[in-house]
Amino acid sequence: MPGLHLTHDARITLAGLVAALVLCSPPLFAQAPAPPLPSPEVHADGRVTFRVKAPHAREVAVARAGSDRLVMTRDDQGLWSATTTALAPDIYQYTFNVDGVSLLDPLNPWVAPNLLNMSNMVRVPGPTTGPDVLPWDVTDVPRGQLRRHFYKSARIGDHRDYYVYTPAGYDPQRREKYPVLYLLHGFSDDASGWTSVGQAHVILDNLIAAKKVVPMLVVMTLGYGAPEIVTRGPRPPQLGQKNMVGYRDALFAEVIPAIEREYHADPRRERRAIAGLSMGGAESLFVGLNAIDRFAWVGAFSSGGLGDPATFPQTFPALTAAEGKRLQLLWISCGTEDRLIEANRQVRAFLTDRGVPHEAIEMPGAHTWTVWRRNLAAFTPKLFR
Repeated sequence: MPGLHLTHDARITLAGLVAALVLCSPPLFAQAPAPPLPSPEVHADGRVTFRVKAPHAREVAVARAGSDRLVMTRDDQGLWSATTTALAPDIYQYTFNVDGVSLLDPLNPWVAPNLLNMSNMVRVPGPTTGPDVLPWDVTDVPRGQLRRHFYKSARIGDHRDYYVYTPAGYDPQRREKYPVLYLLHGFSDDASGWTSVGQAHVILDNLIAAKKVVPMLVVMTLGYGAPEIVTRGPRPPQLGQKNMVGYRDALFAEVIPAIEREYHADPRRERRAIAGLSMGGAESLFVGLNAIDRFAWVGAFSSGGLGDPATFPQTFPALTAAEGKRLQLLWISCGTEDRLIEANRQVRAFLTDRGVPHEAIEMPGAHTWTVWRRNLAAFTPKLFR
């Protein structure tokens, strides 16, 4: 086939065209843009740096659960950043507040689920061995299993779920049936709250492996007997009572029978406990103290939602000193910086007035999971002994 022959002028023109294309095109091996700086960045000394790109924002801050807002500063590229003081090892929750709007950290995929207010989480690591290892840090111990169950609730009228923790080595043929803790979340959480944020399964794994906790089943239910309660803003006072009654009815008629049918669960009251946080703490008191024939162990962590103390005699009509003495443990705890501390002291005063034995615990902290994880780690070793 004859070759292509170019004139001298054509060769010059072609060479110029090639040169122009090379000069005008991006280089074949151009450097990729620098990746965004990490957020959050945990430093070796326990400080945490948060960053977010918001070039048009006027004011940006880090809203931290249980702590003061952390004001961020802007660089000339529109990157806002702030660094905490050294934090104690733990898991912390936060969001960004950009000109009054709450936003998740787009660079952090670790998110705490919530039906109204999602947030990000960051872990400040602690020791990996020795006595100072946190109960919610994953360590090299045998691990239990989590199972998620779905069902249609005839009592509530919705489709809902619950989670069941079985300890490592769970044996459905074991001669001795397993005790059961029914563990309730707080307002606006869902049924996954105690595992996704509270790390309950990790806490149980570690404490069971250390022989500090009796191997048990833990059932984490959806805590809404009136799902319409999950809204922002004011709610009718009677809705709280409807929520607790509906939850109790679904627990007794649907969840407990299913657990005792499908798992190797001990049905005796001495081997059944109920506990919860915030709204779930109030529900645990309402359910447990009105059904001492079903529960011998009751725990309330930062409980809220029981209403006016003047109504306590109507809320707990059969709670006498004699009935209270049938309880193996009644645990009432709250953080001293929690807005609900006075409400919890009122509950304790009512119990004292009725002659009902209880264990009262106040610890540093606000209305946050940093308190509730510690509550679970302190409460569960006392159960079923």
